[in-house]
Amino acid sequence: MTINWLQAALLGFFACLCSNSCMAGQAVGNYTIGRPLVGGLVCGIILGDIKLGIACGVAMQLVYIALVTPGGTVSADVRAISYIGIPLAMVAISSQGLNPLGNTAADLAKSVGTLVGTVGTVLYYAVATMNLVWQSFGWKDVQKGNLDKLPAVNFLWPWISHAIFSFLPTMFLTYYGATAVKALRNALPMDGIAMKTLFTVGGMLPCVGIAILLRQIVNKPTDFIPFLVGFTLAASLHLNLVSITIVSLLFAVLIYEIEMAKGSNKNPVTATGSTSVNEDDSDDEEDI
Repeated sequence: MTINWLQAALLGFFACLCSNSCMAGQAVGNYTIGRPLVGGLVCGIILGDIKLGIACGVAMQLVYIALVTPGGTVSADVRAISYIGIPLAMVAISSQGLNPLGNTAADLAKSVGTLVGTVGTVLYYAVATMNLVWQSFGWKDVQKGNLDKLPAVNFLWPWISHAIFSFLPTMFLTYYGATAVKALRNALPMDGIAMKTLFTVGGMLPCVGIAILLRQIVNKPTDFIPFLVGFTLAASLHLNLVSITIVSLLFAVLIYEIEMAKGSNKNPVTATGSTSVNEDDSDDEEDI
């Protein structure tokens, strides 16, 4: 698999869309197009191998499944992971001749994504820093009363920042990085210590993502029970994710109905009193 200039430019364009305010801000950009799960599909379409792209996206999404950016603090840039890491991982997997759905390919994809994510953090802060320049222009327009120029601060000038620190780095890294990946294939054999280390580290990375997710949703030991139901169903009944999602939805509806029933039974006197008041009010209205 090779990446030509047109494909590299398309990958750079989608990297720009990930955080641009023209894409409904964070909702459509960062939290939809920028996610590795969606980025894998986009990269698969651009590079002509949808199955491999989705497989790489799924593998990388596990690592960053609970990634949040509180106060703009970014530990890893998912845009770089999605549109630099996934294409390079696809090239590495195809050049090694690995099975796209195998564990070895997934471990290699996770390792490549993690390395690129750290590089992408630098680009993320570079975009944010350059956007401060456009904000200073906006404050001057506000002071002068030129409010008609403010839309350019939000929707026009940031494209320059993304072109310099998102589009160009993504285009060059994916184009020339593919050649570097192929060179590494010849320099690092599959049975060597370096490649085995990458596979081992990549295999442990999803534990980090799952652990971060558990810290957010588990407050007491019994919270582990519904979390482990999905793993139990997959291991014992060999159900796929769609089937497990439907089963979990049924349990969610049952729990919701039970909680609503408990809430309605807590204050029966109040409920009866309110009903009697309503009845009295209706009688008064009829008498009037």
